[in-house]
Amino acid sequence: MLNIRKIAIIGGGNMAEAIIRGLLREEVGVGICVAEISLKRRDELTAKFPHVRVVGNAAEAAEWGEMIILAVKPQQAEGALDLIERVVTPQKLVVSIMAGIPTAKIEANLLPGCRVIRAMPNTPALIGAGATAVCSGRKATADDLDLARQIFALIGTAVSVDEKLMDAVTGLSGSGPAYVFTFIEALSDAGVKNGIPRDVATQLAAQTVLGASRMVVETGEHPCLLKEKVTSPGGTTIAALHALENGSFRGVIMNAVEAASLKSKELAGK
Repeated sequence: MLNIRKIAIIGGGNMAEAIIRGLLREEVGVGICVAEISLKRRDELTAKFPHVRVVGNAAEAAEWGEMIILAVKPQQAEGALDLIERVVTPQKLVVSIMAGIPTAKIEANLLPGCRVIRAMPNTPALIGAGATAVCSGRKATADDLDLARQIFALIGTAVSVDEKLMDAVTGLSGSGPAYVFTFIEALSDAGVKNGIPRDVATQLAAQTVLGASRMVVETGEHPCLLKEKVTSPGGTTIAALHALENGSFRGVIMNAVEAASLKSKELAGK
C-alpha cells in the first residue's frame, strides 16, 4: 500500500491514463482525481474510469490531492502552475512528468518550501511496461522520492537519478520507443524486400525485438556477450553486423539520443 490517500493528476492525456491504470490495476487503495480542460476527454475518462473523479478545474483537483502529478505538455507548464500555485502547500508533494522542465523552475512558481519530484516516463507505460527515471528537487525528501518511485513502478520499471541526467534520460528512454518502432518497421521492410508477407514480417520483427530485450533484462548479461552468442565465425550474423557498422548504425543511434537530449535542454531554456 502507498503511504498516501489522494492523488490529483493535472492533465488527462495518455500518460495520465497509464498512471491511472497502474494505480487501479494494483488496487493500491488511493483516491484519484483528474483535471482535464477538454470536455470530450473528460467524458472519455469518465467512461473508462467510473470510480475516478474527473473535473475541469486544475485548482480544484490540486487542492483536493495530497500528491499532485503535473501531466501537461511542457509548453503548458507556466499556465498550469499559475492555476494551482495558490492551493499547493508544502504539505503536498508535486510530481512533474513535463519533459525538460527542471524542478527549480517548478519550485519558483509555487509557494516557498514546496516539495517537487521530477519524473520522465515513456509511452510503454500504457501497457505497464514503462521505463521511468525520477529525481528530487531541493525540498523533496528521500521518502518523497521513494513514494514517486513506487508510483511509477506500478507502470513498469522506475529508477532514481541525479537531475543533471534527466535530459539524457529524456533522449534515451523518453524518446527511445520511437527509435525502436522505427527499427521494427525497418526490419519488417527488409523482410518484405526479401519476400516475406508484411504481416508475417512485422510479427517476426516485433517478437525478435521483444525476445532480445527480455534476454537482456532477465539474464542480466551484457548485450555484447549476448550478441557474441548469436555470432558464429564466418556466418550470416557477422555479415549483417559488418553491414550495420559500415552504415554507422551505433553512431546514428547515439546521435539520435544526443539530439533528443539537446532538445530537452532547449525546452528548459538551458
